Amino acid sequence: MARRRRGRLLDGILVLDKPVGRSSNSALQACRAIFGAAKAGHTGSLDPLATGVLPVCFGEATKFSQFLLDADKGYATTIVFGCSTTTGDAEGEVTEERDASALNEQALLDAMAGFEGEIDQVPSMYSALKQNGRPLYELARKGIEVERKARRITIYHLELVAFRPGERAEADVVVTCSKGTYIRSLAEDLGRVLGLGGHVSALRRTHAGPFDLSQAVTLPALEALKQEEAVEAMDALLLPVELALPQLPMVSLGESAGYFLLQGQAVQVPKAPTEGLVGLKLEDGRFVGVGEIMDDGRVAPRRLVSNVR
Repeated sequence: MARRRRGRLLDGILVLDKPVGRSSNSALQACRAIFGAAKAGHTGSLDPLATGVLPVCFGEATKFSQFLLDADKGYATTIVFGCSTTTGDAEGEVTEERDASALNEQALLDAMAGFEGEIDQVPSMYSALKQNGRPLYELARKGIEVERKARRITIYHLELVAFRPGERAEADVVVTCSKGTYIRSLAEDLGRVLGLGGHVSALRRTHAGPFDLSQAVTLPALEALKQEEAVEAMDALLLPVELALPQLPMVSLGESAGYFLLQGQAVQVPKAPTEGLVGLKLEDGRFVGVGEIMDDGRVAPRRLVSNVR
């Protein structure tokens, strides 16, 4: 017999503004404790140095977290030129220093232009990418470096917001990018092109998929609601599960099609797309999961929520 999870059965997505200095898992566990949730998971790690948008999925939303992992992301970052570190950020030990006084804004803009569009990027050894089941950062902290293959990523937008010249020049930059992009690697690569070295001194995720900072809530705000026992106000912060699927077309199932699909059968849906994955809703608007268009045009269930009646 399956062991029942302890805690409240909650379904939805919380957009957390992760604080600096906490790991994503630590922030997740804090949210889970505050809500008293039976099941929770986050949608992609942020470094302890980083702050900003961290979608936390509760209950049935955890089934669809992969779609948020695959979504595009946005960041605001500060890059320091003239100083390289072991980790590519301000938490690492300095490995090399160079005088960046000669760097000007135009030279930086010219270098940045070479990073827009599709590029190959080698992940940092201090990333959460796994090698034989172990995160690279665990190996790096033991002084072990392994070969990493370059991965194709896309930088959709790379903008210089502010530039501060000096021996250690600083640049405030905003980035919109595809999944799998490492901002610390971008900073290091920019520094390498400029011949100065570089690292990230501040990093804030501004959006992840359809979620942005305007929707985000802080841990202190959640803790205050918990202290006030404002359970309804807390639960009202949870967004609908289907928002985890921003890139999928949504189709509506008629009464008969909805019944048979929930029994695990493929069904015919008028005006459905001709291929790929689709989000599924019943006629009354309730979200029921994700389906896939078969070769014969029918929609087959692929991942369904378990609490539809």
